Amino acid sequence: MRIDYMEQSPMILREYFGYMETIKGKSVRTVEGYFIDLRSFFRYIKLSRGLVDKDTEFNKISILDVDLDLIESVRLSDVFEFMNYVASVRGNNNNTRSRKCSSIRSFYHYLSSITGQIKQNPVLELGNPKTPKRLPKHLDLQQSIDLLDAVDGPFKERDYCILTLFLNCGMRLSELVGINYGDIRSDNTLIITGKGNKQRVVYLNEACLNAIEAYKRVRPVNGIIYEDRNALFISRNRRRISPKTVQWLVKKYLKEINLDEGYSVHKLRHTAATLMYQQGGVDTRVLKDILGHENLGTTEIYTHLSNDQIKNAINANPLARVDRSKKDKHN
Repeated sequence: MRIDYMEQSPMILREYFGYMETIKGKSVRTVEGYFIDLRSFFRYIKLSRGLVDKDTEFNKISILDVDLDLIESVRLSDVFEFMNYVASVRGNNNNTRSRKCSSIRSFYHYLSSITGQIKQNPVLELGNPKTPKRLPKHLDLQQSIDLLDAVDGPFKERDYCILTLFLNCGMRLSELVGINYGDIRSDNTLIITGKGNKQRVVYLNEACLNAIEAYKRVRPVNGIIYEDRNALFISRNRRRISPKTVQWLVKKYLKEINLDEGYSVHKLRHTAATLMYQQGGVDTRVLKDILGHENLGTTEIYTHLSNDQIKNAINANPLARVDRSKKDKHN
């Protein structure tokens, strides 16, 4: 369900959201996230300053009256107190609090450095809560093969093609459902439209090409809704396949190979990246371009080492086969 963040925001926030969309090229979904975080923050500021009745339900506090004076009055200590509040009262975990910090920093950077509406940035020294580093969950090679083997049913060619593109190209869910028929080019490449409408080119390997050709032979032609006529993947209702449908079918096949719990569409993206890095030897800079990451640091989460790699590295040490423990030191 989309949030009308423009209607629920004061003018100063609407201008910021417009800047993030049109100048910075952020997606509507990303800007929605900024709105949710900033709305929560200024609700807290109003509540803590006594600007609303203390018994007012937090989620009912309007921020339409938030103005530059209130925004400029914020101090770093207010943000710290807000973080304590969302942790202890709202139950926000480290990742959620870290995102809120980023949203607040971005907004105040815009006001101080981009538009000059405030002279000093009160949150310049605001850091992010430490978040535990976890290895991204992914399927191993055999599990990936098992997932492809599980595909069956009236839409098996389509479903197989979808899974193959996820596992080979590492694309996002929104990128897959957005593929148009014409995005597949004659030089065996695919144009992917990613975050912020940024386009990148991905080369299609033999598995992808074969899966696409098999699906093309059965792809519906008649009865497709006009506005969806260019879509590559078509639902049974003759429309562009929806993200929810793709999520459902991926979960269905994951469940068939007993990987339902904790696995999702995004884990297939992790799988593609991990297999390319660990078993394909793909350089992280190349992987960054394939995945459409803006920063190399984001890509580096996939450079975790498997147990076999660690074992092989230890065994590769030239001293691995030197054993002098049994030598008589007195001789």
